Amino acid sequence: MQIKIYHRRKMLIMAAFIVGIGLLLTGRLVYLMIFRSEYYQEQASALHERERSIKAARGVIYDRNGIVLADNQSVCTISVIHNQITDPERVISVLSDVLSLDETPVRKRVEKVSSIERIKANVSKELGDKIRSYQLKGVMVDEDYTRNYPYGTLASKVLGFTGGDNQGIIGLEVKYDQWLKGIKGAILTVTDARGVEVGHAAEDRVEPVPGNDLYTSLDYTIQCYVQQTAQKIIEQKEAKSVSVLLMDPRNGEILAMTNEPEFDLNSPYTLPGDGPIENHQDALNRMWRNGCLNDTYEPGSTFKIITSTAALESGSVSLNDRFYCPGYKIVEDRRIRCHKIAGHGSESFVEGLMNSCNPVFIETGLRTGVEIMYQYFHKLGLMEKSGIDLPGEAGSIMHQIEDVGEVELATISFGQSFQITPIQMLRAVSTVINGGNLVTPHLGVKLVSETGQIKKLKYEYHQNAIGRDVSDKMKMLLEKVVAEGTGKKCYIEGYRIGGKTATSQKLPRGSGKYIASFIGFAPADDPKIVGIVMIDEPVGAYYGGTVAAPVMREIFENVLPYYLGEQPEIINETGDGNE
Repeated sequence: MQIKIYHRRKMLIMAAFIVGIGLLLTGRLVYLMIFRSEYYQEQASALHERERSIKAARGVIYDRNGIVLADNQSVCTISVIHNQITDPERVISVLSDVLSLDETPVRKRVEKVSSIERIKANVSKELGDKIRSYQLKGVMVDEDYTRNYPYGTLASKVLGFTGGDNQGIIGLEVKYDQWLKGIKGAILTVTDARGVEVGHAAEDRVEPVPGNDLYTSLDYTIQCYVQQTAQKIIEQKEAKSVSVLLMDPRNGEILAMTNEPEFDLNSPYTLPGDGPIENHQDALNRMWRNGCLNDTYEPGSTFKIITSTAALESGSVSLNDRFYCPGYKIVEDRRIRCHKIAGHGSESFVEGLMNSCNPVFIETGLRTGVEIMYQYFHKLGLMEKSGIDLPGEAGSIMHQIEDVGEVELATISFGQSFQITPIQMLRAVSTVINGGNLVTPHLGVKLVSETGQIKKLKYEYHQNAIGRDVSDKMKMLLEKVVAEGTGKKCYIEGYRIGGKTATSQKLPRGSGKYIASFIGFAPADDPKIVGIVMIDEPVGAYYGGTVAAPVMREIFENVLPYYLGEQPEIINETGDGNE
């Protein structure tokens, strides 16, 4: 009896065990089939599908008038799939011949056991179609795009270029990369267990989504004028570089920007010259550098615009205040010279600005004081980056306010002993002449998707950084600089031009190297365009009024009738203006 009970108990235990195992297996099966079905379906598909990506067409970059500055060119990518190749020698022979490649690297890729090997990208459509015509098993010819720049060197350091996988490298191409690049598509091919395509046909295709088009504030025609003029002056003056920047002071839209010498966007890795390069990458970085915002400089006498603004609005000086210039001014233990060694003698503040007299501005700065001067540096955006929509903008290099003594304040007042970028300087001057509003320099205007959706780009805008009355005074003063002062060589009959010259001695002092510059704007009473010209290390004459002002005049003579839509005003014998 006990034996029977014992065996019955064992059978019950075994039965319970078997039922438990069955329940666990059933539960696991239910879990896998219901709750994890999607995951395992994806895994199964992955085993029998091969994915080849399709590049998305990158968004087009336009100028303000709809002229294409950067677009796409159809090309092909040639790849091989090892498991599908039936005649490797023929594949090697055809690809080496058609693509003009050495046979050794082609053979290495063809014979490599891998899911897919790229042979060559950016192959012309003509060659891609030729390879297709051979109908080589295991050879894939996929559509692709490469970036094309119709005008080569035009605004190269602004537009930038793309890399091998179509991603932005510098300029607008990298700044707006996330909007321009689009979303890749894919070709999904069904394969057997050995990885060979079933039926040699694509089973499914995910179409790529093109990138957004970027409309910029650049003007193709103005950019051409500017670059041609800069190219001419760099040759005439044998200068190290020439930078020109034109902007609408009312809203910060950049109309043109060049940094000669520019480079060919369709061949961005080709360095000028034939000699050996010690550090190739450093040389490329220098070639790609945008001096208008990547580099700082001592602004020199154009900074007198800032000193004048701070002094006039704070009441430190008035237009009728008189000064005396013996050719120098002594500040503490320093004798600081004027550019006119014999001196200007007695002069008013207005005449001091027209003559670009250093002693007048040293005295003006000292009267204004460091605290007020620095308040205006902040108001005019000189203590921060401009916020331009290009990468790599440098910041200003200023004295700490507590370290500024009388000598430092004296040199700051006429634009020495600190450094800013040209874009910061132009932004500050725009504030002075546009009625007192601090704008953000920019190039991007709007983004437009494939479906026509528009995203307008917005930028910071601060009103009343300075008062309108001081702005009006400064416009009047700077018009007199061009009409009667050091900026006469930018005078254009029939147009009201304002501006300021500068000659900055490069460090170390005494090196004999200078930057000649000029800032000009028009019309002087209601500015719609403002620009800066910088000539780095001109040979021979190097004064801003002698070298840079005529360059701005030449640019304005071409640009103003086009941009303002009006011809110069004809002046009759009585001095009255006629249409």
